[in-house]
Order: sequence, then C-alpha cells, then structure tokens
Amino acid sequence: MRVFVTGATGFIGSAVVRELLSAGHEVVGLARSDEGAASLTAAGAGVHRGSLTDPGSLSSGAAAADGVVHTAYIHDFSPTGDPVAAAQVDGRAIEALGEALAGSGRPLVVASGLVVVPGRLATEEDDAPENQVHPRISEPVALRFADRGVRVSVVRLAPSVHGEGDYAFIPAVIGIARGKGLSAYVGDGSNRWAAVHRLDAAHLFRLALEEAPAGTRLHAVGDEGVPFRDIANVIGQHLNLPVTGVSRDEAQAHFGSFANFVAADMPASSALTQKELGWHPVQPGLIADLDEGHYFTNQPTRHV
Repeated sequence: MRVFVTGATGFIGSAVVRELLSAGHEVVGLARSDEGAASLTAAGAGVHRGSLTDPGSLSSGAAAADGVVHTAYIHDFSPTGDPVAAAQVDGRAIEALGEALAGSGRPLVVASGLVVVPGRLATEEDDAPENQVHPRISEPVALRFADRGVRVSVVRLAPSVHGEGDYAFIPAVIGIARGKGLSAYVGDGSNRWAAVHRLDAAHLFRLALEEAPAGTRLHAVGDEGVPFRDIANVIGQHLNLPVTGVSRDEAQAHFGSFANFVAADMPASSALTQKELGWHPVQPGLIADLDEGHYFTNQPTRHV
C-alpha cells in the first residue's frame, strides 16, 4: 500500500513511518522543510513537500495514495500558544484529506486525544463531549467521512505518549522539577494518567490503516492509569530531589500552564481496541521507561 503520512518527521509520526516500512508498505511523508525532507529520505520514505496549513498539498498527497495516516498537529504549549487556532488548522487539514479520499473506500487514520470521563476509565464507546476543555476537533471532523465512502478511523492517543525522543509532557514536568528543585504532584497525587509507548502506538496506527472498519474509534493505551504521584517519585529519584504534594492553590505557581494537566485524572481502557484489532502493547510502561534513564540524560528536540 502507498501510504501518505502527515507529521511524518515528528515523535509519533516518525515511528509510524518506520512501522509501515517494516511491514512492506511504501511511505510518502509530508515535509515542510529541507531538513524534514532529508530525514524522510534517510528513513527510506518518499517526500511530499507541503504543510499542515496548505490544504492543497494535503489534497494532492492524499489523492496519490492508497491510504493516509494523519498524525500532524500544531502543539504549542507556551503561554502564547493558541489551541483554538491549532484545532481549526487541524480541522481544515482533515477536511482536505477526507475530501481527496471521498467515495474511494480508501483508509484515513486520524490521531486524536482521549475523552476524559470523571471517576472511571474512558472507553472507546464514550463520545467526545461537546463542551470539553480542549478545543481539538480531530475526531468529529474525521468521522463525518465515514458516511462519504472513506474507511476512516480515529486513534485516541493517551495523554502521555512516551519513549526516547519525547519532547512533550514528561520532559516538561522533568524540566519543572529541575528548575524548582522539587518533584511535585497535586494533592495526594492519586490522579491517574493513561500512557502508551510510541512504538506500541505506531503499531496500532498500522493495524488501523490495514483493518479498522469505517467509523472505528481506537484507544492507544498501554497503562490504563499511572498515579501521578508515582511519576513524581521516579523523577525525584533520578534527579535526587525531594518529592512532595502541593495544594491546588499552589499548583499554578509550581507547574505554570501545566497545572491543570498535571492535576487531571485521565485513566482509560484499550480493551475494546485490543479485542477489535488484536493489538497488544508490548513495550515498557511509563514508569519502566522512566526508570531506563534516557529521559534524564538525553535532550530531545522537535523534529521538523
């Protein structure tokens, strides 16, 4: 299968590219820079120049492919980041990809985020609430194409996708601990984070591309719920820092823009996904991955 991959040089997308190539697929990745193009070529993939903000480049890439995996997203965790604008760019990108595939029966696999269900594990059967705090619209936009002749599926990624090269939430929390001289959690730290290793997630994207029926929602979840206190403890051990809880009132001062995320309870199950596609996580869980030490010795950088 000739597969067009957006976000192909990113943390998750680059693992998807390698997974697809190892399974015998031909891969063409979206690249917006010479550096990104060179990275794709080195990996053995083809190059399609364009960007997430250029719907024409997305349409032409999808039209020439047998299937599409969309992992690109504008992640800007800075105080000046605009999550609403990022969601709108993503929605337009998915629409361009879907329109190019409409009526063809070809697969489109779209990355999204987990639904948070207070007090219990979220499952694949839970609908995304209309009033969710984060404005990401990947899932509803993508699933509209299930009735338009596209074999579309959505992979809901755990809040922590971990592994070597990670530059997102866990490195941010480690950086905060280093800067503050304290590894902290909020309250008693019993709130849980679902997690998945990037290689397990990449495997799920491939299975979705190959097998998932139209309209399928899948959960890329390895650890159903790791107490944040356990994450803070491992960070404290590796950095030789004290570990303690902070109150919700103190959390903003300690964690800054990450305060609400650090305090969130976000457990989820992947039981239905595992049953549907025969996907089973085999890589180290989040705590084991942290204990390997690479999060504390490597300085990850964003891919382009």
